[in-house]
Amino acid sequence: MTEIQTKTAHPKGLWVLFGTEMWERFNFYGMRTLLVLFLVNSLMMKEEDASLIYGGFLGLCYLTPMLGGFISDRFFGNRNCIMLGGLMMAVGQLLLFTSASVFGENLGLATTIMYSGLGVIIFGNGFFKPNISSMVGSLYPKQEKSKLDTAFTIFYMGINLGAFLGQFICPLIGDVKSVGGVRDIHAFKWGFLAAAIAMLLGTLVFYFLKNKYVVTPEGKPLGGLPSKNVSSDYEEGEAQSAVFTHKSLIVSVIAFVGLFLLFHFSVDGENVVKTIIYPIIYASGITLAGLILSDSSLTKVERDRIIVIYIISFFIIFFWAAFEQAGSSLTFIADNQTDRNFFGWPMPASMVQIFNGLFVVALAVPFSMLWDKLRANDKEPISPVKLALGLLLITVSFFMIATQVKDLGTSGLLAIKWLILLYLLNTCAELCLSPIGLSLVGKLSPKRFSSLLYGVFFLSNASGYALAGTLGSILPATGDKFNKAKELGIDLQAVLDKKITLTTEQIQLLDTNQIMDHNPIFAGFEIHNLFEFFMVFVILTGLAALILFALTPFLKKMMHGVR
Repeated sequence: MTEIQTKTAHPKGLWVLFGTEMWERFNFYGMRTLLVLFLVNSLMMKEEDASLIYGGFLGLCYLTPMLGGFISDRFFGNRNCIMLGGLMMAVGQLLLFTSASVFGENLGLATTIMYSGLGVIIFGNGFFKPNISSMVGSLYPKQEKSKLDTAFTIFYMGINLGAFLGQFICPLIGDVKSVGGVRDIHAFKWGFLAAAIAMLLGTLVFYFLKNKYVVTPEGKPLGGLPSKNVSSDYEEGEAQSAVFTHKSLIVSVIAFVGLFLLFHFSVDGENVVKTIIYPIIYASGITLAGLILSDSSLTKVERDRIIVIYIISFFIIFFWAAFEQAGSSLTFIADNQTDRNFFGWPMPASMVQIFNGLFVVALAVPFSMLWDKLRANDKEPISPVKLALGLLLITVSFFMIATQVKDLGTSGLLAIKWLILLYLLNTCAELCLSPIGLSLVGKLSPKRFSSLLYGVFFLSNASGYALAGTLGSILPATGDKFNKAKELGIDLQAVLDKKITLTTEQIQLLDTNQIMDHNPIFAGFEIHNLFEFFMVFVILTGLAALILFALTPFLKKMMHGVR
C-alpha cells in the first residue's frame, strides 16, 4: 500500500478536503466582501466602527479554532467537528440574510440579528477550520512528509478558488448600484444567501465522500473519534496525550486574566470590540502558548520545535495586519477614492478584492513547482526564509501604494490598476507565507498537539486581524467625506487643520453623516493623509521582515532537521 501511495502524486482525500474547503471559503470570503459596506450603508455605522467590528469578527473566527481544536482532539474527532462547523456557518449566513432583509423596518432588530449571525459563524468556523487543516498532513505516509509544502499549496489553491468565486458572485448580486451610481442598500441580502448555499454544498461534499477517500495511507478512516486512536497513529517514542498539571492550569487562568486586564486598560475609548474582544484574543494566544510548553511530557526537541512555531506565529501577526486591510480600509478606498473603470465596466468596490483569489489560483501551481524544482536542486530555502520573503513583498506593495496616493489630495482618484498590482504583490507574499506556515506547523507539531498547535497558529492570524481592525480604523478622511462636508457648508480640511471651530449643530451634522471632525491618532502620531496611513504598514512589516531574516540561523538550529 505504501509503495502504491509513493507512486501516485497526491491521495484522493486531498481533493475531497480541497472541495470542502473551497465551498467554505466561498461562503466566508463572499460574505467578507460585503460586510463593512453593509454595516455602513444599511445599518448606518461609522467606517471606524465597521473596521473594528470587521477586525473583531475575523479575529474571533481565528480564536475559536483553539476551542474547536481542543474539543476535536479530546472528544468529537475531526469529521464530526467539520460537519457541525459547516452547518453552523450556513445558519449564521442565513441570519445575516435575515438582518439584511429587515433593517428597513427595524434597524435595532437587524443590528441584533447581524451580531447573532456573526457569532454563530465565529463558532462554526472554530469547529471547522483547525480540523480540516490538520487532516491534510495525515493523508501522507511518514516517508512522504516532504510533499506537505506542495500538498498545502494545492489545498491553498482550493481555499482561493472558493474565495475567488465568493468574491465574484456575492458582490455581483449583493453590491448593486444604479446607472446614476446610487447603491441599492437592500441587495446585500442576496450575497449573504449565496454564501449560505455554498456552505451547505461544502458540508454535503464532505459528508458523502469522507468514508471513501478521507483515509490514511493504509486505508483507515481519518479524523474519527479520538477514543478510537491506536498507538501506531503516533511517532515512535511520542507521548499519546498531553500532561497538564493542576498547577499549570491554574497559572494559565491567572495569566489569562492578568494579560486581559493589561491589554484592556492599555486602549482608549469605549468600543466593545477594541476594549473587550481584542484583549481576549491577545491574552488567549499568549496563555495557550505558555500552557502547551508547561506539558511535562515534552522532550527537548519537541519543545524547541514548538518555540519555533511561536516565533513564526508572532511575525505572521504583522503580515495579516497589513494583508487584511483588503476587507476594511482598502474597500473604503476602492469605494470612495478610486476610479473603478475596469475596461469600460464600473466594477463594484467590494469586488476589487477578487484579484487576490484570482492571482492565488493562477500562481499557486507555479509557486508549488518552484519549491519542487529548488528542492530537487537542493537549493530550496528553509520555511522561515520563505516567510520573511513574504513579509518583504507585502512591505514593497504598501510602499508602492503609499507613493501613488501621496499626491492625490482630497479630490484625486486612484487608478484601479494600482490596487490590482497591490493585490498581485500581496498574493505573492501570501503564497510565500500562509501555506508554508500551515505546512511548517504540520511538520513541527507532536501529534498529541496537532489541532491545538494549529489553534495557536490561527491565533496569530486572529491577533493579526485584531491589529488589522485597529489599524483600519485609523483611516483618515477620503475624498467623499470632503465633498459631503462641502455640501453641508463645512470646510473639512480647515476643521482637520484646527483652523476653524465648529458649532454644536455642525458637529452633530458631521456625526450624522459619518464624518470625523479630527484626524485619527496611532501610537501618539496624528495620521493626516493616506500616504501617512500606508507608511504605518510599510514600517511594521518591513521591520518584521528584517528581524525574521536575522533570526533564521537560530530557527534552523531549533527545528532539528525539519526544513
